[in-house]
Amino acid sequence: MVPISVCIITKNEEKNLAKCLAPLTPYGFEIIVVDTGSTDRTREIALQYTDKVYDFQWVDDFSAARNFSIQKASHNYILVLDSDEFLTQIDIEGVYQAIEAHPRAVGLLLRNSYYDSQGTPNKYTDRVERLFHRQYYTYKFPIHEQVTEIASDNTIYERYDLPLAVEHVGYNGSPEELKQKALRNNALLFREIEKDPSNAYLYFQVGQSFNMIKDYENAYHYYQKAFSLPLIPEQEWVQAMAISYINAMTHTGRAGEAIAFFQPYYQDFATSASFFNSMGVAYLNASQPLKAMLEFVKAIQCPVVNDEGSNTYLPYYNIGLANEMLGNVPDAIQFYRKCGDYSLAQERLRALGIQ
Repeated sequence: MVPISVCIITKNEEKNLAKCLAPLTPYGFEIIVVDTGSTDRTREIALQYTDKVYDFQWVDDFSAARNFSIQKASHNYILVLDSDEFLTQIDIEGVYQAIEAHPRAVGLLLRNSYYDSQGTPNKYTDRVERLFHRQYYTYKFPIHEQVTEIASDNTIYERYDLPLAVEHVGYNGSPEELKQKALRNNALLFREIEKDPSNAYLYFQVGQSFNMIKDYENAYHYYQKAFSLPLIPEQEWVQAMAISYINAMTHTGRAGEAIAFFQPYYQDFATSASFFNSMGVAYLNASQPLKAMLEFVKAIQCPVVNDEGSNTYLPYYNIGLANEMLGNVPDAIQFYRKCGDYSLAQERLRALGIQ
């Protein structure tokens, strides 16, 4: 079995850190915790789980902190976690087998991120690069740091899926906490944009910061800038940005623009239920309910799911709305009933006099 060091950087995470560290202890991992300036009980809590707790003076650079934590590890294979990520599933033998099968590749863990959507708890699922051999990979970029191949200095390399899942609660803060996080991230991102104004990924991440605090107008403008630059549609972040861009346009009264913009590139992004749902909502907002329903049917049939409910209650609910727009109330009721306890569907049923 290949020894693994888990490396975590943290600051003022006393409410999350124990929930992050406790699930790791049964598996024999070396645990490295690097504190970047906490003023709460973070360091005290870390010492309850590992004696390898280090201080790092914050220099506005997440990659510098990540790479410092990796240097402190005793083992070459590194698993990187954040302190607001909690291990929920792992096949440890499967992890070791995956490493042996892909010794120089980067392992992707499954991340379930929880957030609020229109007052309803929701979940977004993606895979992120987190396990690698430190002789071949490092981190670069001060903000939204990325695993980078040392030999080529790029982020294009072999990846494989790990039988490992985490729950991410970083988007569950109060509005003020999320605003402060967005301001912090964007200050670093704008600094990087000054150095590299043609980097589409940086504009995407600025858009994501604004999206997180529901500032859809600014999100729209930065996604628009990113899409004006050369992109590789197959990259996961570009696929995610397409969905966010459609949603930002819809939120800001630009549904028609979203439909027109993505028509030439539709096949490049028609890969997930979330994309079909977003396109369907754009058609609804553009008063085209029949075209909207076609998108929602595609979502129901799509096996690729990121947002929770994106191939079940979300398209059912929106098909209900489309039927209401067409005056087909009995069909609308039928689809609202298929949504289970989804709160917005329940509201429509009550509005239609159905208890």
